[in-house]
Amino acid sequence: MTEHNPANERIKREYFGYLKQAHGRGEATIDKVAGSLARFEESTRARGFDRYQREQAIAFKSRLADQRIARTGEAISKATAMATLRDLRAFFFWLAHQLGFKRRIPYSEADYFNLSDKDVTIARARREKRVPSLDQVHHVLASAFDTTPLARRDRALIAVAAFTGVRGEALISLRLRDVDLVGGFIDQDARHVRTKFAKSFRTFFLPIGGTALAIAIAWVEELRRDHLWGS
Repeated sequence: MTEHNPANERIKREYFGYLKQAHGRGEATIDKVAGSLARFEESTRARGFDRYQREQAIAFKSRLADQRIARTGEAISKATAMATLRDLRAFFFWLAHQLGFKRRIPYSEADYFNLSDKDVTIARARREKRVPSLDQVHHVLASAFDTTPLARRDRALIAVAAFTGVRGEALISLRLRDVDLVGGFIDQDARHVRTKFAKSFRTFFLPIGGTALAIAIAWVEELRRDHLWGS
């Protein structure tokens, strides 16, 4: 396991503060950047950032192409590689502006963290994601347990996801007042709903048939009637 470099840790902490305060980046984004920097430090055995050389970037890109996902054993995707290298390029470009690094790291050194044009094309290629069929969703809803409040909650979440397409993070942060069963829509209010890019918008129910809508209605009514939930 690579040991931490105290000097590097101080620089990274300053950079994370810069991302948060100057660019408004969220914790999830900063965590991903931290992961990218940790990968790079593992490659260099935590060598000080002040001793950076372009050969380190070239060697890191080569190792990155050979890395495997622990859970599946598959090579990491080009998209993951591109995101990791993008984080590193931005970091070293920022570092080249800092006192004590300006003379050691020219701005152009950050460009060595770019992928080849071919790999960029592969990374940006759109692929249709596999999703459950409606028959599979209806089967899950029909066979799911409903003997406890938590089980009914979980079943209702699946139902709402099915007939709205709401993202998981947004779904679990919805409030009762966001759901309009009469109008047939959900207001994704970014002031409290964790929407992508913090955008507010309205999502209308899709006519998928089956019992999904009835399950959601029953759960909302139970929350208000039995559990005394407010909006």
